[in-house]
Formats: sequence, C-alpha cells, structure tokens
Amino acid sequence: MTAHLELSDVSASFNGFKAVNGLSLKVEKGELRCLIGPNGAGKTTALDLICGKTVPSGGSIRFKGIELGRHDDYQIARSGVGRKFQVPSVFRQLTVRENLEVAYCKRNGVLANLLRWAHSADSDGLDKLAEFVGLSDQLNVPAAHLSHGQTQWLEIALLLAQDAELILLDEPTAGMTVQETQKTADICNRLKGKHTIIVVEHDMGFVKAIGDIISVMHQGKLLAEGPVAEIENNPKVKQVYLGSVGISGA
Repeated sequence: MTAHLELSDVSASFNGFKAVNGLSLKVEKGELRCLIGPNGAGKTTALDLICGKTVPSGGSIRFKGIELGRHDDYQIARSGVGRKFQVPSVFRQLTVRENLEVAYCKRNGVLANLLRWAHSADSDGLDKLAEFVGLSDQLNVPAAHLSHGQTQWLEIALLLAQDAELILLDEPTAGMTVQETQKTADICNRLKGKHTIIVVEHDMGFVKAIGDIISVMHQGKLLAEGPVAEIENNPKVKQVYLGSVGISGA
C-alpha cells in the first residue's frame, strides 16, 4: 500500500550547504508523526519542502501518489497540504468568525472572500470548528485580542476549514503555558486518525503525549525512527540530542 506521504532521498541546498541531505520518510494516512532533532537538523526545511516553500534539489516527495516537487506551493495547498508556521498567520483585524469564513470559502478569488456569509448553512460548520479548538466564546473577538495559545488554535482551525488532509505543524507549543500545551496536545490527539499530521517540536513532554511514531533528524538525515520507548533508549539519539535524561526529562 502506498504511504499517504513519502519522501525518497530528498535533498535541499542553500549556498552549497545541504540543509536536508538524502531524507527518506514514510507517513501513513491518519498517522501523527513527530519530527525531532537538534537545532539545524533540517526539520523545518523538511516541512518547507513538503509544502512547496522550498524546491528540492534532489529526490522525490509524493502525497497521495502525486509528485509534489513538480507543483507550486498554492497547488500543493489545494491538493490538501496545510502548514502552520512557527509565527501564526491570521487576519488580526478580523474576528475569529471572519477568519474562519475566509478560510472556509470554497470559491477562489478576492471577490468570493469579500462576500463572506454570516448566516449561511456553512455557519454550523464554522461554529463546530470553533468549538473543536475551544474558541466558541471568542467567535466575535478580533484575532488581535486572542492570547498566544488561542491564536495558535485559530490557525489550526483555519487549516481544518480549508479541508487540509495533511497538516504540518512547526513548533506549535512554542511560548505556550503548561495548560495551553496540554490543550494543544488534546487537539492534536483528536485530529489524528481523521488527518495525517507531522509535528516539528522541541517540547519532549508534548511529543510523548501525542506521538505515534517519532522520526529523529540529524545533519539533514534520518537518524532514527520508532515509538517513544524505542527512541528514548536509542544510544545514537541520546548522543546527539536527548542526552541521558531521555524524552521525559528533555
């Protein structure tokens, strides 16, 4: 069976430096994959390659059997790949509901997004999305007034409104409180199975709470892969990243 997402010997170079160097990775449909590793390991670049922000210099990236390396980033997004960057990208002057309406609009073009509907049949879907990420009480609040965690959850909701099958999350818990991190873990756990998710994260407690399979990158390559117990006992992973404390104490 073909993997939902498959990277085969993928590379990316910047001014002669190989940020990603022969990376191969398979992610099954509905899986939540955590991508970890030291700074500079190539994790964010790997997400950039999948969503089309960076063009690979070699190798193959296939999503649902379609080669992504031949498509522009907007075409990749339309195929069902959604990306949440480290810094949230929302319309801060619009309310939570208006942000969701823009993302939910199935017609393309500026005019279609300007003519948003507040009382259409799709409103129920927007309400359910807001409830899913815990923003029901903030629907009429401008995004600029949301807390850091709420802004991150809104951006996840925007990806869901766009029907993203594959969701790429880059350090979703950075800057969050303990309570916000726990809630983000709950959102991710409720998403997996219905969506395929790849999470780049440094918070190992969060990784342990959500990860099915963990892939460890080092110097642009895949160093190790497996469930939490296997990864935290891997001597190579301990040497380059986790040290002696393991995932629980990292």
